[in-house]
Amino acid sequence: MATQSFQVDGLTCGHCAGHVSTELTAVAGVSDVRVDLVAGGTSTVHVEADHELTDAQITAALNEAGNYTLVGR
Repeated sequence: MATQSFQVDGLTCGHCAGHVSTELTAVAGVSDVRVDLVAGGTSTVHVEADHELTDAQITAALNEAGNYTLVGR
Protein backbone atom coordinates (compact mmCIF):
# COMPACT_ATOMS: atom_id res chain seq x y z
CA MET A 1 0.00 0.00 0.00
CA ALA A 2 1.11 3.52 -0.78
CA THR A 3 -0.15 6.56 1.09
CA GLN A 4 0.29 9.91 -0.62
CA SER A 5 -0.70 13.43 0.36
CA PHE A 6 -1.68 16.13 -2.10
CA GLN A 7 -2.28 19.85 -1.62
CA VAL A 8 -5.51 20.99 -3.29
CA ASP A 9 -7.04 24.45 -3.74
CA GLY A 10 -10.69 25.28 -4.33
CA LEU A 11 -12.46 23.24 -1.66
CA THR A 12 -14.84 25.44 0.32
CA CYS A 13 -17.08 23.01 2.23
CA GLY A 14 -17.84 19.44 3.17
CA HIS A 15 -19.68 18.87 -0.10
CA CYS A 16 -16.50 19.76 -2.01
CA ALA A 17 -14.54 17.29 0.11
CA GLY A 18 -17.18 14.66 -0.60
CA HIS A 19 -16.98 15.20 -4.36
CA VAL A 20 -13.18 14.94 -4.30
CA SER A 21 -13.32 11.80 -2.15
CA THR A 22 -15.86 10.16 -4.46
CA GLU A 23 -13.85 10.82 -7.61
CA LEU A 24 -10.53 9.75 -6.09
CA THR A 25 -12.06 6.58 -4.66
CA ALA A 26 -13.16 5.69 -8.21
CA VAL A 27 -9.52 5.63 -9.40
CA ALA A 28 -8.32 2.05 -9.85
CA GLY A 29 -6.40 0.78 -6.81
CA VAL A 30 -7.53 3.49 -4.37
CA SER A 31 -8.79 2.06 -1.09
CA ASP A 32 -9.16 5.16 1.10
CA VAL A 33 -9.32 8.95 0.80
CA ARG A 34 -9.22 11.45 3.66
CA VAL A 35 -9.57 15.21 3.19
CA ASP A 36 -8.25 17.70 5.74
CA LEU A 37 -10.50 20.57 4.68
CA VAL A 38 -9.25 24.15 4.91
CA ALA A 39 -12.28 26.02 3.57
CA GLY A 40 -11.14 28.60 1.05
CA GLY A 41 -7.48 27.67 1.55
CA THR A 42 -5.23 24.79 0.63
CA SER A 43 -6.62 21.46 1.80
CA THR A 44 -4.62 18.27 2.20
CA VAL A 45 -5.95 15.14 0.54
CA HIS A 46 -4.54 11.81 1.74
CA VAL A 47 -4.91 8.88 -0.66
CA GLU A 48 -4.18 5.24 0.12
CA ALA A 49 -3.80 2.98 -2.90
CA ASP A 50 -2.12 -0.24 -3.94
CA HIS A 51 0.29 1.82 -6.09
CA GLU A 52 1.56 5.40 -6.32
CA LEU A 53 -0.79 7.67 -8.22
CA THR A 54 0.47 10.14 -10.79
CA ASP A 55 -0.24 13.85 -10.76
CA ALA A 56 -2.19 13.29 -14.00
CA GLN A 57 -4.49 10.78 -12.27
CA ILE A 58 -5.09 13.15 -9.37
CA THR A 59 -5.69 16.13 -11.67
CA ALA A 60 -8.17 14.14 -13.77
CA ALA A 61 -10.14 13.13 -10.66
CA LEU A 62 -10.11 16.72 -9.36
CA ASN A 63 -11.42 17.96 -12.73
CA GLU A 64 -14.25 15.40 -12.59
CA ALA A 65 -15.10 16.46 -9.04
CA GLY A 66 -15.27 20.19 -9.83
CA ASN A 67 -13.07 23.24 -10.07
CA TYR A 68 -10.22 22.03 -7.84
CA THR A 69 -6.50 22.51 -8.43
CA LEU A 70 -3.51 20.36 -7.48
CA VAL A 71 -0.97 22.70 -5.87
CA GLY A 72 2.80 22.68 -6.10
CA ARG A 73 3.32 19.94 -8.62
